[in-house]
Amino acid sequence: MTNIAIVKIFSAAQIRACDAYTIHATPIASIDLMERAAGKCVEWISGQYGRDSLFVVLCGTGNNGGDGLAITRMLHQLGYAAKAFLLQFNPELSADCATNLQRLQGINEELVETLLPDMFITDIPENIIVIDAILGTGLNRAVQDWVAHFIEHINQLPNRKIAIDIPSGMPADTIPDEGAAIIMADETLSFQFYKRAFLHPETGQYAGNVHILDILLDKTFINSTHTNYIATDKARIKSLYKKRKQFSHKGTYGLAILIGGSYGSIGAICLATRAAARAGAGKTKALLPEVGYSIIQTQVPEAMCMTNGRKHLTEIGGWQTADAIGIGPGLGTEWETMRSFEQFLDECKQPIVVDADALNMIGKKPELLSKIPPGSVLTPHPKEFERIFGKTVNSMQQLEVARMQAMRYNLYIVLKNRYTAIVTPEGECRYNLTGNAGLATAGSGDVLTGIVTGLLAQGYDPGDAATMGVYLHGLAGDYAAEARSQEAMIAGDIVEHLGTAFQELL
Repeated sequence: MTNIAIVKIFSAAQIRACDAYTIHATPIASIDLMERAAGKCVEWISGQYGRDSLFVVLCGTGNNGGDGLAITRMLHQLGYAAKAFLLQFNPELSADCATNLQRLQGINEELVETLLPDMFITDIPENIIVIDAILGTGLNRAVQDWVAHFIEHINQLPNRKIAIDIPSGMPADTIPDEGAAIIMADETLSFQFYKRAFLHPETGQYAGNVHILDILLDKTFINSTHTNYIATDKARIKSLYKKRKQFSHKGTYGLAILIGGSYGSIGAICLATRAAARAGAGKTKALLPEVGYSIIQTQVPEAMCMTNGRKHLTEIGGWQTADAIGIGPGLGTEWETMRSFEQFLDECKQPIVVDADALNMIGKKPELLSKIPPGSVLTPHPKEFERIFGKTVNSMQQLEVARMQAMRYNLYIVLKNRYTAIVTPEGECRYNLTGNAGLATAGSGDVLTGIVTGLLAQGYDPGDAATMGVYLHGLAGDYAAEARSQEAMIAGDIVEHLGTAFQELL
């Protein structure tokens, strides 16, 4: 995804209000704002495709269709072969759509063809690029009847597809019912803002690669309008970054203690401990059962080591000197371990990072939630979250539950997904845009726990440690995928590419 300076994520209603404010305050006529948006789309398209490319532009009767008609005209004027098809699913066109229809017909009436209900386009050669401008963010109900069948027909075509602003049929702010008709785009050219639907798995799969086009909507409105949803960009992370001091020592950057490991799961605590060291903790120490002693001393020679219990931890101690504590990777859920975990929560008052089996133990005994120190960071994947907080209908509802629980318990919740969301005790949701499908590999979450713990040890605020940790984890994963491929990368590769991720902040 492309990052730009604007990171707020507005609802469809807020976007419409922003458009209206821009038209009033600039001032600019709505038709000219549409012209600007279409121009930005054509600028992107012409930068990607040569003059020998062929385009079919599918247009609706609203303003999204108006964008499509304007794009057709501009492509034609640049020398591209482009033709628009206007789906007449409403008897009346929006004012700006009607104006752009007249402008296109004024050049050549054969550049646009009207499709009446139950008409379809057939025999489109595979080399023709389909541009989707049927429906925009004004959609407020599921697409039905002819238009739904038309979208399903287009999805069956092998042609490359570009959606304008949002894939037709996709609501911007909600998850539709399963089986809803939505254009399956390869690229989406979104005006000014990310839509929340792009960032959730049920709908994001339809958006393809999302490109944010700055159409110069009014900055006063954007800056003064509140939203609980933002996208974390590089500029935000650079503002959080604490540069290393020239005159400093290992004590300056804190002691990170990682607690976990059990027979058969020692690798998890090794990965977390190594990641904490790579994330910049001055000193790292692991607490794990005796069975893992020689393994971690070999795998992470930079770390100190404490042990108790033979195959699993029976006591959780020695953490009192830590500047940051991460607990859970490979920990297991034996009753002795659970008893010691509960005692640890009774005694520990500093924010901690809670992951993996520590979360699973909370899922078995939800009353432990109230014992977690305020300001702590929980890093569940969707299933772990479900075990603690219950089932939800979809990922967007799950995120809203996470917001409510973060506020209720004064916690940060890192809800891991393709676009991991960091939810704060104030109810803010920070979507992370780095990362790729290669991160879906065993041990990836353990690495994240180590990174966040390592940042916490250096004095980062828990929310900043979570936000920056998720960003660096994803960025290191991007570099790892570039070097190894998404299929071949493993969790250790993420750790090894953390240095490159940090260098990008410099």
